[in-house]
Amino acid sequence: MPKINRPRRGSLAFSPRKRAKSQVPKYKSWPEYEGEPMLQGFAGYKVGMTHVVMVDDHKNSPTEGRDIMVPVTVLEVPAMKVAAVRAYIRDTNGKRPMTEVWAETLEPALAKRITLPKKYNGEKTQTAITEGIESGRVMDIYALMHTMPEVVSGIPKKVPELMEIRIGGGTIMQRFEFALGLLNNEVTLKNVVKSGAYADITAVTTGKGTQGPVKRWGISIRKRKHSRGGKKRHIGNLGPWHPHHVRWQVPQMGQMGYQQRTEFNKRILMFGDNGADITPAGGFLHYGVVRNPYVLIKGSIPGPAKRLVRIRPAVRQGEHVERQPAIEHVSVQSKQG
Repeated sequence: MPKINRPRRGSLAFSPRKRAKSQVPKYKSWPEYEGEPMLQGFAGYKVGMTHVVMVDDHKNSPTEGRDIMVPVTVLEVPAMKVAAVRAYIRDTNGKRPMTEVWAETLEPALAKRITLPKKYNGEKTQTAITEGIESGRVMDIYALMHTMPEVVSGIPKKVPELMEIRIGGGTIMQRFEFALGLLNNEVTLKNVVKSGAYADITAVTTGKGTQGPVKRWGISIRKRKHSRGGKKRHIGNLGPWHPHHVRWQVPQMGQMGYQQRTEFNKRILMFGDNGADITPAGGFLHYGVVRNPYVLIKGSIPGPAKRLVRIRPAVRQGEHVERQPAIEHVSVQSKQG
């Protein structure tokens, strides 16, 4: 009798599939490059999708040089503020924060997110970080930045999200001086990526709650002969007799969605300062009207409308060539149906 073989159902790459700890995504790696110091990340809010008409500039494409319709995702990206500068050192226990230089004046809304320092000596902290850099103990510089959701009408919240964003390029001392110049200043997405470049988009996906193995893993529904008792959507068996327990690779019911996911090499097509230029008649579904700077990203990205989205310069760009997009039209047709 021939041996029956088929690929397993569903990828185990993201196991265990459990809910994200925070709706603010976290990055564990950053792109390396040589150049002037610059911020390597930003955050915005997902608005919805529309489409643009642009010239196909992909080499050897069947429609190269002709107008094509491209689906795009709209992100509202108001300015972010730099609240502090954090230095990291490496010791026998690994990488850990050394200390932070906080801005003299902070946004009052930030007190709802964290406990702000009351007694604080900024000069003493700067001296400690400078000495750590000169001695070679300091290995990395990060900026603590927060969003300003109160300026976004489509987001029903006022408490800012606080996150770490790495500063890359130059020497460690140049990064530290660059970060000190940003303290308590507003930063825009144009300071991080430019039009035509590629970026990584990270967000927490849409939560679907507890789902069965058919929807969660894609197993086949049982046939009539094998579904006696009405259990058509159950797994066929829970695995071998030995090992004498149910292995984690067996597809079972559980949490589906609401997990952090990163999509690599998403192309930045267009920036804009006036949201009215891309807001459709009646506003975006489940969001409303865009009133702040925005960015158009080619294709879809994870998460529902209003979800916080983080942007990072591409770490796997490879052979992608940066080209300035030639956008001729942005659809503002009503999405109300």
